[in-house]
Amino acid sequence: MRWSCNGHARPESRRHRPAASTVPELRRALRVAGTGETTLVNNIRTFLDQWWLVGLWLAVTIGCVLWLLRDLRTRNPETTGLMRLVWIFTVAYSGPLGLWIYWVTGRKQIARDSVWRRGARSVAHCYSGCGLGEITGLLITVGLLSLGNWWVVGTTFTLAYVAGFALTVGPLMQEGIAPAVALRDAFYSETASITVMEIVAISVDLLLAGTATLGEPLFWSSLIVSLTAGLAAAYPVNVLLIRWGVKEGMHDPREMAA
Repeated sequence: MRWSCNGHARPESRRHRPAASTVPELRRALRVAGTGETTLVNNIRTFLDQWWLVGLWLAVTIGCVLWLLRDLRTRNPETTGLMRLVWIFTVAYSGPLGLWIYWVTGRKQIARDSVWRRGARSVAHCYSGCGLGEITGLLITVGLLSLGNWWVVGTTFTLAYVAGFALTVGPLMQEGIAPAVALRDAFYSETASITVMEIVAISVDLLLAGTATLGEPLFWSSLIVSLTAGLAAAYPVNVLLIRWGVKEGMHDPREMAA
C-alpha cells in the first residue's frame, strides 16, 4: 500500500506489484534448463560410449605419433630428448590437435616465433607430465581400487601435480640449478597452469564418465575428451604467464636447431 498526501491509503500501481506467477514460472524455467543440460550431457555420453569411436581415435592417434616420429627423425633431429618426449606425449594424448600444435610451434621450419607459439610449447610441456599423472591416477583409483569421486579427484590431482613438477624441476637441476631454487621456480611458474588444467580435465572426466569402468568405452573416450579440455583451458594461462614474465616458455626451436 502507498499513502496519499491526504493520509488515505491507495493501492500500489500494477507496475510495482509483484506478479503471483513469477516464482512458479522461474522454477519452471530452471527445471526446463536443467532438463536440457541433462539431456545434452546424456547425448554426449551416448555418443562417446562406443567402442568403434575409441578404436577409430586410437588408429588416428597412432598414425599421428608415427608421423611425428618420422618428422623428428628426418626433419627436426636437433629436437632435444625432453622436448621429444613432450611432443610424443602431447600427440598421444590429443591426436591430431597435438600434432597440429607441434607442426605450428615445435618445428624449426616455423616462419617466426611469438608469445602465442611460446605459450603453446609451454602448455605442451606442462600437458605431457600432467596428462601422465592424470591417466595414472584414474587407472589406480577407478580401475584398481574403485574409489569414490573425492579419492579420484585428490589422487589424480596430486599425481598430475607431481608429474608436471618433475618435468620442470628435473631439467633445471640438470642445468646446475640448486634443488631448492629449482623447486621454487617450478612452483611459481607451473602452479597456475597445472591447477587450471587439472580442475577442468578432472571435472570434465567426472561429468562425462560418471560411473564408467575400465571395461566400458565411455571411460576411455571421456578421458580423451577431458585431457584435451584441460590442454585448451591451460593454454591462455601459459600465454599470460609468459606475457607477465612469470615464466619464459620453451625456447624457439629454430634457435635450438642452430
